[in-house]
Amino acid sequence: MEDSKLARLFTGFLLPVLVASVGINYGQIANNLPSPEHVVPLVKAIGATRVKLYDADPKVLKAFANTGVEFIVGLGNEYLSKMTDPANAQAWVKANVQCYLPATKITSIAVGNEVLTFNDTSLSGCLLPAMQSVHTVLVNLKLDSQVTVTTAHSVAILQSSYPPSTGAFRQDLKGCISPILDFLSKTCSPFLINAYPFFAYKADPKQVSLDFVLFQPNAGIVDPGTKLHYDNMLFAQIDAVYAALSSLGYKKLPVQISETGWPSKGDEDEIGASPENAKKYNGNLLKLINQKKGTPARPNSDLNIFVFAMFNENMKPGPTSERNYGLFKPDGTPSYGLGFSGIAVSSGNSTSTGSGSSSSSSSSGTNGPSIYLSPPANSSSGYLAISSSTERFIWSTWAMLGMGFISMAAY
Repeated sequence: MEDSKLARLFTGFLLPVLVASVGINYGQIANNLPSPEHVVPLVKAIGATRVKLYDADPKVLKAFANTGVEFIVGLGNEYLSKMTDPANAQAWVKANVQCYLPATKITSIAVGNEVLTFNDTSLSGCLLPAMQSVHTVLVNLKLDSQVTVTTAHSVAILQSSYPPSTGAFRQDLKGCISPILDFLSKTCSPFLINAYPFFAYKADPKQVSLDFVLFQPNAGIVDPGTKLHYDNMLFAQIDAVYAALSSLGYKKLPVQISETGWPSKGDEDEIGASPENAKKYNGNLLKLINQKKGTPARPNSDLNIFVFAMFNENMKPGPTSERNYGLFKPDGTPSYGLGFSGIAVSSGNSTSTGSGSSSSSSSSGTNGPSIYLSPPANSSSGYLAISSSTERFIWSTWAMLGMGFISMAAY
C-alpha cells in the first residue's frame, strides 16, 4: 500500500495537538515488524520529527528519504575497537552515512551505547578514540557541519543525583568522562543519557510515589540548594545531569534524553508495568514536550527527548517488560490509547535482529568493510537490555533519596 494511502487512513486519529520536536527510538530486535515503508506514516502520525536507530539499517534510511525526519544512527559497541582504525572508520561512514545524504537527514552518529558502565576498560578505552576517528572522517568528507558524533550513557554514570543541584559523575569514571565532554564541547555535539523512572517504582512501589514518576499531580519535592520545585522524577534527573556537567565546567553542553519510556506489560514482580501507566507516562510526557518549556533549572531549554520505543520487540531478552515498551504493536495498531490510531499492516516483513549496521549493510549491497558482517559472540545485539541491575539500583537509590527515605546521596 502506498504511503499516501496509509497516511489518509490516519485522518482524525492524530494527537489532538501534535507534539513538538519529539523523538522516537526505532529498535528492531524482532522478527515480526512491518516494513520501514509502512513505518513512515506511523512516525508522522505521532508527530515525531526525529528517529534514533541502533544501527544504520539501509532499508530504514532509504524509506525515510525526503521525509524531513532527522536521524541518529548507531554504531554498536562491538565495533568500537575497529573504529580506532581510520580506514575502517572511513569505510563505515561512507557506507552507512554519506551515501544516504542529503536525501535522508542523518544529523548524528551515536558511537556505542552505555559503554562506561560496563566496567570493561578495554571497551571504554576504545570509546573516545572511536568517536574521534569517526569525527575526523566527517571532517575530511566535509560532513562535520551537519553530522555530529556522540555516545549514549546510562544514568549509572552518576554518583549522586539528589538533590538535583548536587548531581555529580562517579569518581572512578571522571577520567573517561572529562575527555569525552571536552570532545563534545569542541565539536558542538549533545550529551545523551538514558533515563527510566519506571525502575524506581518497580524497585520500591510502596514508597516511591507513582504520581511523581508518571507526571501526575503530586506535592513533589524541593531542592534545598536551589529552592526549585520538582513534580516529576525525569525532570529532576535531567537537572542532576546538568549539575554534573556544570561541576566539570560544561554548563553549556546540551543534554538529550536518548531513551525514556514505560512498559505496557511485565512479569508478576514488575509492578507498575501496565497499559494504564504506560499511557499516563508517555501521554503526559508528550504534553510536556509540546509545551516547549524546560526543566526547573533550565526553563528556557527545549526538551530533547527520544521516547522508547516505536514497537514492541518480541526477540529482546530479559523480563517481559523488555519486549513491551512499544507505542505500537508489530501489526501497526497502538499498544494502548494515546489519542492516535495505527493502521493494520502485514508483519513479518522485517527480519532485522538489531545486530548492528553490519547485517543491514550486507543485505542492501552496500560496500561496507567485511568486519561488519559477523558481529562477535558477545555482541550487544545493537543495544542493551534496559533493565540492568546497576541501573535498577541507581533508580531505586535515587527514588528513596528523592522521597526522603535515606539521607545520603551516594552510590
